[in-house]
Amino acid sequence: MGMDFSTLRTLISRYCVGEENWVDSRTIYIGHKEPPPGTEAFIQQRYPDNRIVSSKYTFWNFIPKNMFEQFRRVANFYFLIIFLVQLIIDTPTSPVTSGLPLFFVITVTAIKQGYEDWLRHKADNAVNQCPVHVVQHGKVVRKQSRKLRVGDVVMVKEDETFPCDLILLSSSRNDGTCFVTTASLDGESSHKTYYAVQDTKAYSTEKEVDSIHATIECEQPQPDLYKFVGRINIYMGSEPIARPLGSENLLLRGATLKNTEYIYAVAIYTGMETKMALNYQSKSQKRSAVEKSMNAYLVVYLCILIGKAFVNTVLKYVWQADPNRDEPWYNHRTETERQRHIVIRAFTDFLAFMVLFNYIIPVSMYVTVEMQKFLGSYFIMWDDEMFDEELGERAVVNTSDLNEELGQVEYVFTDKTGTLTENNMEFIECCVDGHVYVPHAICNGQVMPDAAGMDMIDTSPGPDARAHEELFFRALCLCHTVQVKEEETVDGIKHGIHQGKSTSFYISSSPDEVALVEGMKRLGFTYLRLKDSHMEILNREDEIERFELLEVLTFDSVRRRMSVIVQSNTGERYLFCKGADSSIFPRVVSGKVDQVRARVEHNAVEGLRTLCVAYRRLTPEQYQEVCNLLSGAKLALQDRDKRLAEAYDLIEKDLILLGATAVEDRLQENAADTIESLHKAGMKVWVLTGDKMETAAATCYASKLFRRNTQILELTTKRTEEQNLHDVLFDLSRTVLRQHGGMTRDTFSSLSGDCTDYGLIIDGATLSAVMRPAQEDSNSGNYKEIFLEICRNCSAVLCCRMAPLQKAQIVKLIKASKEHPITLAVGDGANDVSMILEAHVGIGIMGKEGRQAVRNSDYAVPKFKHLKKMLLVHGHYYYIRISELVQYFFYKNVCFIFPQFLYQFFCGFSQQPLYDTAYLTLYNISFTSLPILLYSLIEQHINMDVLKKDPSLYRDIAKNALLQWPIFIYWTVLGVYDAIVMFFGAYFLFDNTTFTSNGQLMTTNTQMMFGNWTFGTLVFTILVFTVTFKLALDTHYWTWINHFVIWGSLIFFVVFSLLWGGIIWPFLNYQRMYYVFMQMLSSGPAWLSIILLITASLLPDVVKKVIWRALWPTTTERIQNAEKLYKGHLSEFTPLAALHASSRSTRQRRGSIDQRNVPNPRRTNWCCLCANILSRNAP
Repeated sequence: MGMDFSTLRTLISRYCVGEENWVDSRTIYIGHKEPPPGTEAFIQQRYPDNRIVSSKYTFWNFIPKNMFEQFRRVANFYFLIIFLVQLIIDTPTSPVTSGLPLFFVITVTAIKQGYEDWLRHKADNAVNQCPVHVVQHGKVVRKQSRKLRVGDVVMVKEDETFPCDLILLSSSRNDGTCFVTTASLDGESSHKTYYAVQDTKAYSTEKEVDSIHATIECEQPQPDLYKFVGRINIYMGSEPIARPLGSENLLLRGATLKNTEYIYAVAIYTGMETKMALNYQSKSQKRSAVEKSMNAYLVVYLCILIGKAFVNTVLKYVWQADPNRDEPWYNHRTETERQRHIVIRAFTDFLAFMVLFNYIIPVSMYVTVEMQKFLGSYFIMWDDEMFDEELGERAVVNTSDLNEELGQVEYVFTDKTGTLTENNMEFIECCVDGHVYVPHAICNGQVMPDAAGMDMIDTSPGPDARAHEELFFRALCLCHTVQVKEEETVDGIKHGIHQGKSTSFYISSSPDEVALVEGMKRLGFTYLRLKDSHMEILNREDEIERFELLEVLTFDSVRRRMSVIVQSNTGERYLFCKGADSSIFPRVVSGKVDQVRARVEHNAVEGLRTLCVAYRRLTPEQYQEVCNLLSGAKLALQDRDKRLAEAYDLIEKDLILLGATAVEDRLQENAADTIESLHKAGMKVWVLTGDKMETAAATCYASKLFRRNTQILELTTKRTEEQNLHDVLFDLSRTVLRQHGGMTRDTFSSLSGDCTDYGLIIDGATLSAVMRPAQEDSNSGNYKEIFLEICRNCSAVLCCRMAPLQKAQIVKLIKASKEHPITLAVGDGANDVSMILEAHVGIGIMGKEGRQAVRNSDYAVPKFKHLKKMLLVHGHYYYIRISELVQYFFYKNVCFIFPQFLYQFFCGFSQQPLYDTAYLTLYNISFTSLPILLYSLIEQHINMDVLKKDPSLYRDIAKNALLQWPIFIYWTVLGVYDAIVMFFGAYFLFDNTTFTSNGQLMTTNTQMMFGNWTFGTLVFTILVFTVTFKLALDTHYWTWINHFVIWGSLIFFVVFSLLWGGIIWPFLNYQRMYYVFMQMLSSGPAWLSIILLITASLLPDVVKKVIWRALWPTTTERIQNAEKLYKGHLSEFTPLAALHASSRSTRQRRGSIDQRNVPNPRRTNWCCLCANILSRNAP
């Protein structure tokens, strides 16, 4: 009865109380077999199937869900309201004028999003329908992946991907191990070793595996890839045998089986409960500075719209207060409408005016911006200069929403290993008791042909030290997780060939370990293999030594060390431990610590990665105590990680120091040049790394992050131990502010020689103290602001010993500072994902640590050097293009709608439209949209070679310079001016009218029919030509496509107008535009008026630009002028520097410009030409 109650209690807690109360554990029945009677209750649990769903929509919910998401955008929702108002009340314009542009925008966006989701569905189906092998009734059967269930026993073959999360039961290898790559999960591309359950590893056939009778108790699914706690109960006799399960037994979905013929494993997490699926991060939507400016401008224009509608409504009723001025007859007001309450009538009129003026809000701007970003992203992917032949990879764009943000970066946060460096380890030396050993070139597992011996530096050890030396070499041959593989072709590359002989080669999850084992091989001790839990090494006398591997105390980032416990043939047991110097030295009780420490510090200053090696002999009693500690910790289902960490801490103590190793990770090609260019562009570069301070600092000097004259400020644990944190921070603050006089370094050029160059080094422990919130009872205050003040005055910052989460905290701290700078994070490994997601722009490097960073980034590049072109060229161009696009859209809509506002003063505020319905509808969709879209895709205001050679040009567009309020106001005022010129210019042409003999009203000046539609068509014609010519004047880079689109759009307008007014269309109820356009064009004075009004509209802008360029040119404008002056022959960096001084010095240096026959890049701009003439004739 007790069992029934417990079963009932379990069921209630599981299905009624809620998920949060039953996430502790789950029970899995291997092969769906019930446990033997009397052991435990059999409760069949329901788990999801193995389908993976990454798509956003289904066939049924696509339309409602997509519509809901699109109408959450303010502009779309606004136009929907306007469209509904036009349907409900009598408005001056047709609902088509608002509905058609809105329908176009919504449709284009829905098609784009639907296509992207269809691709996701396609990818999901490919994964869900792939075949897997399942053991059923002693046979292997094929199933679709989506049909897998928890408890199924799966067979996976070499190079296949695991279909779900599995517990390894047995393997084709006798020792029950298998080798796996997890590059698609955590970014680690090298091989990892996983272990079968000890009691099932001997089951090697389908029938044997099917006979296993066991249950697994484990935690509910969690996203942590490195954590798993479980227990397997195997029913072999009267009592079940319990064995612990950990992350070393768990094979994750998405990982790939390597170097193992086949494995059998049981499914424990399936479908969306797998760790890979739980790690699908719904990235927070990143919004660019340009998008924020667009929204701010939209609010301003919305206020202008409401203001216009309100003013017109008030003036209408002021106008109609006179009894002689009633509602115009052509508005067709019924008597019922006239008798309505004045408030209702006023509100209806207000809405009607809102509809009439609503085109000032550029709804089509959003779809144009989206198309510009989407199409523009292909220019990054097609860039051959960002193609890496070694990797065979191009740049990748994961999100096109941030293209222009690449031109606004102020802070660059970069990882070191694999990002600045190659992550290609080369063994340099080892030090044993002060004696240094340097073998010849050993590079990442590949032995160079000239490596034929061993160099001994310092004096050779005496006979007494010989045993110590060999123990050190044995320690490095045994203390690792390296696997040995026979020579074969992998990815087209033959491994293990040495001097024409077929040999084995090493693979490991850590490149450092391969380099160390290869180094030992050159020094006489060769690691051969791990077979039947015995590690075999070949010593200098060509004798094979066998050591039984008893325990592996795995490496983790907190301990920063790993250990093995082995037993020699003589029965002696050893604990060998290797790790960072900071984690080994405190645990050492004897050995030549001072000599080894000195060598470690020397190597760290040289930029080498160092490890220390120590050992301890274990007596039988000590070993038994170790076994008890580890066994108790491993079997725990609760807090297993904590208990294991405590056990490791107790075991790894009282060590004897043997020596240290040094491995080099070379700097990537052109990394130093890239960092120098970023500095010149005004960006601050921070290096965030987990490496030790000395190694990281050496890399920073090599990469020119720190220069030789840089004054280094240290904010490290070592310094805070001598002096409290409060005093250290204030000392550093006084140091930097004394030099800069209280101003931040942003006011200085990073190239200025007048101010001291400061570099800050901070470590993870000190950063934690700085970030810790201030206690209420302490007078320490909040250190964050002081820390930020110091950082702002430093040209470069190095953060070492950083945990992944601390990297993200640093980025978040800078993002939230009062300047709100734009940040960019770049990294190559899984440990960089958090900062990549946190920064405004995240860039992944396609390095050797897999694709986790690449998959989570906004952009990905093959090498760090490609960051230079990505920011200085593509970022610069995208920002210039989209800022012009945004300002131009608002400008042309002001030009479009302000004459409509002015017209109300001449039609008794009757809401009479100035333009025809077709013109209202097609103005933003057809007549003016394509030229600006093309401009925003191909405009190059400066040659890209010049942008690369002179990074300081990036400063001209920093801090959203082209979308500031003064520039926005200038464009708006220019639009109002052009609208006034167009309207009143046309108005004065119609000033004098006469009646013809046939009763038509004609203008005296132009001999055109006088009428509303003729007047509106004349204004509209001037408008279309003016805004198109304005864009042509702003274009610097002309190609045949520009000519075709700009002049083609004007020809299309003329042809459309001729057809629209020249044919009686049967689907129209009235033909108000019939013959209007042709009759207007038949008037010679009208042609002359159009030309004069277009010139008058454009002239002030041209004059203003010419004067500004001549008197107060920016660096960009000087280079534009010089490019035109020297016909595109700017070729060297040195003359460009002269352009930063003044236009006079530009002229004086003209003779130094290279006049070789370089092809002209077809660039012209009238403002540049006029400014050239003025500057050349200046006194």
